[in-house]
Amino acid sequence: MSAAPIRAVIFDIGRVLVRVDVEQAMRGLAERIPLSPAEIWSAIEKDPHWQDWQEGRIRPHDWHLHLSKRLGGNLTFEQFRCAWNRALDPKPLQPDTLFPQLKKKVRLGLLSNTDPMHVAYLEQTYSFFQHVPAGSRTYSCAVGASKPNPIIFRHALKAVRAKAAETVFIDDIEAYVVAARQLGMSGIHYHSPEQLAAELRALGVLPGTRPGEEGRENFTDT
Repeated sequence: MSAAPIRAVIFDIGRVLVRVDVEQAMRGLAERIPLSPAEIWSAIEKDPHWQDWQEGRIRPHDWHLHLSKRLGGNLTFEQFRCAWNRALDPKPLQPDTLFPQLKKKVRLGLLSNTDPMHVAYLEQTYSFFQHVPAGSRTYSCAVGASKPNPIIFRHALKAVRAKAAETVFIDDIEAYVVAARQLGMSGIHYHSPEQLAAELRALGVLPGTRPGEEGRENFTDT
């Protein structure tokens, strides 16, 4: 029995499409909070409401107030928001040609564990969003569930209007790729732009050389 044709490709965002530098954000917060960047991040990671923030049960202003009370400091909401978004490098990881080439053959989707502040910044900053319909962008803070919960993967599949067997999911975290495969999706564990391009070519959804074909194309050339 032949494999189902690939109809959709769903991307994680952080560390696949966008560089993430948590330390940069923590340095920004440390300018007004009397703790080191490492101490701030440790406190945030272990905060009992961290998952609530990631899954949309806390609003941005309430998150700012919560951390201000817990960590001290006197950041205004705007200062907090700007520092928080420093974690996201404005230069994307993938070449500008990736999404335009892919959308000629497949539906594109996004699936990210992220918060409302980062969503707003991401959608205002990166040009690849123009190639992904708003309805095909799945965020943990909008769904109320995070990877690797099957709920968010099923939501993403519905958003791209594809069955699991017709969909490829790409993530830098192997456990999330495994979770997608357990639901019947194909998975790519992301390591580099070159590796990603090669695997997408092998699946036949990106132009270029595939095993057994002649010719050569360097995807990263512009």
